[in-house]
Amino acid sequence: MKLKLATVFSGIGAIEFALRRLHIDYEVVFACDNGERDIDIETKKEFKIVKKLSNPLEKKNYVDELYRQKTRKANFMQKSYEHNYKKELKNGYFFQDISLLDGTDFRDKVDLFVGGSPCQSFSSIGLQVGLDDPRGNLFFEYLRLVKEIQPKVFIYENVRHLKRHNKGNTWKIVEAAFKSLGYNISSEIINAADFGIPQNRRRLFVVGIKKNITFDFQKLGKKELKYSLQDFLINNSKEGCFTFNANGDLVIKKNGGEVSTKYELTPGVLNYVLQGGTKDFYQKPEMDLRIARTLLKTMGNHHRAGIDNYITVDESAKKYRQLTEREAHRLMGFTDDYEIVVSKNMAYQQAGNSIVVDVLMEIIKQLIQLGALE
Repeated sequence: MKLKLATVFSGIGAIEFALRRLHIDYEVVFACDNGERDIDIETKKEFKIVKKLSNPLEKKNYVDELYRQKTRKANFMQKSYEHNYKKELKNGYFFQDISLLDGTDFRDKVDLFVGGSPCQSFSSIGLQVGLDDPRGNLFFEYLRLVKEIQPKVFIYENVRHLKRHNKGNTWKIVEAAFKSLGYNISSEIINAADFGIPQNRRRLFVVGIKKNITFDFQKLGKKELKYSLQDFLINNSKEGCFTFNANGDLVIKKNGGEVSTKYELTPGVLNYVLQGGTKDFYQKPEMDLRIARTLLKTMGNHHRAGIDNYITVDESAKKYRQLTEREAHRLMGFTDDYEIVVSKNMAYQQAGNSIVVDVLMEIIKQLIQLGALE
């Protein structure tokens, strides 16, 4: 029997790819992501109109048309998602806007509901305005959908600073809101480096189970880190040689490829990235880390080497490069079976916004073992 999945802030489908790597048969009930496009509408007024329409397809088409009228920007997230998960998204329900998504259409039709609302409001390098930011308020839309859909299980992800924001007061509100849903709630900050991926990426995960079952993050199958960042590079394993096996584990064939010179840093950019920062914000610039720094959605903009990840091409000639977009996807747990169909800069954004696949895989394994998805 197919697992019925629904996602919001769907991105490039980390949970979908986790299920693929685990060889779990699933179908996508719906996905939703506006591709970071802001449109000027009266949301409450439009949602009332949406609610009066007779079926999900009519509602989807209405909101699609709203976006066509209000913005010329394409939804590149939708382009990547539909290209890679067309088979699983059989009904074509890719929605543009969580605030205009009527969850009552999908009540009791979803086994697993996954999403992570925009994190900039709580990020350590953002404004940290939290729930007062319109993006922070999208958290409450996620809650609304859980209430309306009543999935068997939900998984929520955000930056770890959500727990510390506003001296912990924001998390108190968020945690209380989760507990009000009537689910068994567990939460933990998890580092991707503990699950086989050479990237220090600490994220907050919340798991809610409808049954009288408690999820235990301490029982997740942590893995000894046997790979380094260098193992994930095209220089070590060319395109197509980074795959997974019958157990879902990574398979990295050491068959080195060449990286285009377009990824090399110009002298001016190199001089900038080697700076340590200012007196208010200083991080030691380092190249060729064995465990990558947290990948950022803005990594294509060339941050300093104390924040970003750079690779030595030829030290004597002072040649260094940034990660390729394929390498960035690998560091998020997407093997080369995932097809990149957007521009270089957009691919960096999409990888940096994603959830690490391997962390989700371990969460899914425990959920199945507990019988939470049955």
